Amino acid sequence: MLFIRTVHGTAGTGTLPAAVSAASSQGGSEPMSSGLRLLLATSAGLSVASIYYSQPMLGVMGATLGASDTAVGLVPTLTQLGYALGILLLAPLGDRFDRRRIILLKAALLSMALLLGGIAPSVGLLLAVSFAVGLTATVAQDIVPAAATLAPERERGKVVGTVMTGLLLGILLSRVLSGVVAEHFGWRAMYLVAAASVALVGVAAWRGLPRFLPTTTLSYGALLGSLASLWNRYGALRRAALAQGLVSVGFSAFWSTLAVMLHGAPFHLGSAAAGAFGLAGAAGALGAPVAGRLADRFGPEVVTRLGAGLAALSFATMLAVPWLEPNARLWLIAGSAIGFDLGAQIMLVAHQTIVFGIDPAARSRLNAVLFVCMFIGMSVGAASGSLVLARWGWMAVTLLATASALAALWVRIDGPRAR
Repeated sequence: MLFIRTVHGTAGTGTLPAAVSAASSQGGSEPMSSGLRLLLATSAGLSVASIYYSQPMLGVMGATLGASDTAVGLVPTLTQLGYALGILLLAPLGDRFDRRRIILLKAALLSMALLLGGIAPSVGLLLAVSFAVGLTATVAQDIVPAAATLAPERERGKVVGTVMTGLLLGILLSRVLSGVVAEHFGWRAMYLVAAASVALVGVAAWRGLPRFLPTTTLSYGALLGSLASLWNRYGALRRAALAQGLVSVGFSAFWSTLAVMLHGAPFHLGSAAAGAFGLAGAAGALGAPVAGRLADRFGPEVVTRLGAGLAALSFATMLAVPWLEPNARLWLIAGSAIGFDLGAQIMLVAHQTIVFGIDPAARSRLNAVLFVCMFIGMSVGAASGSLVLARWGWMAVTLLATASALAALWVRIDGPRAR
C-alpha cells in the first residue's frame, strides 16, 4: 500500500477534506507484511537506543576528554532533556507533514549527531551533540504512529506491540551493548557504530516506507496549541496519560534507586550487578506483542487493568524482601522486576492502542501527550524515589511504587465512568 501526498485542505479549518483524512488514517485491508513490521521495530529500537549508549561509558569518556565527573554527567542529562523537548515540540509535526520525510530527515540528523559525538575533541562539543542526539532520536516517536496508521484496524494492537518491542529492547539492551563495545574498542567506537546503524535505518526506511498524507493544515503554533485542546476534549486521552504517568512513577523510583540499594548491606554489589537487572526488563519487553494481541481480541481497557494489576502485585511482592536471605532477596527482586516491567509495557501498548483510535488525524499529537505525561511520571519517580530512599529506606520506595501502581489501576477501573 502506498500513501501519496495531497493538497492542503480548506483554508482556516486546520483539517484536510474528509476523504483525504480518511485515506491517510486507515491501514490497508491486508495484514502488514513481516518485513515492514521488522523494519519499523528495528528502526524504533536503534533510534531510541541512541539516548542510552552514553550512560555506561561516562567514566572512560571523562578520562579521555579530561572532563570532570560533573561535566561528563551532563551528557545523559542533556540527551534526556533533548528527547523530552523533541517529543513535545517536534513529534506533533507528524500530523502536519509527510511522516516518511520526517523520519528520513531525523534519521539523517541523528546519524550526523552521533558521528560528531564519536569525533568530538572536547566535552563542550559532546554536550551540544548530546542535546542534538536527544532531539533527533524522537524519530522513534514518529515510527510508532506510522505503524498504527499503516496497520489494518483489526490488528493495530498487534502491530503497535511489535514495534514497541523493538523500541523497548533498544532501551534495555543499549547499555549492555555500549558497555561491551566501549570496553573493547573505546567509547568513540560506540558512537561511530551507532551512527552507522542509524544511517542504515534511514536507507531502509527510504526504500521500504510509503509516503503519508498530512492530516491537518494547522500552523506550527496552532499545532502545539492543539495539544491542550486534545487533552480537554478527550477523556480517554486524559485517563490513558494519567494512568501511564502513575505507573511510571513507581517504575522510575525502583530503577533510579536500585543501584544504591544493592551497593549497601547486605548485598555490597557494584554497578555492573545493578545493570544486569536491566536484562530482566528485556523479558518484560517481549510481552508487548502479546499485549497487542490481547488488546485486539478483548479490548485495550481490559489489558490496561491487567497491566496495572500485575505491576501493583509485583511491587507489593518486594515488601517480603526483609524476611528473606540475601540470595533469595535478589531472586525475588529480579522476578518482581520482570513482573512490573511486563505490567508497565502491557499498559503502554494498550494505552497507545486506545490513543491511536481516538482521532486518526491527530495520532502524532496524541502520542506526544501520552509520552510527555509518561516522562513527567518518570521524572517525579526518580526524584521522589531518591528522597524516600534517603529518609525512610528501600521498603518505603517499594510502598511508593506499589501505591502508584494501585492508583493507576484505580484510574483504569473508575475511569470509564468518569466522563
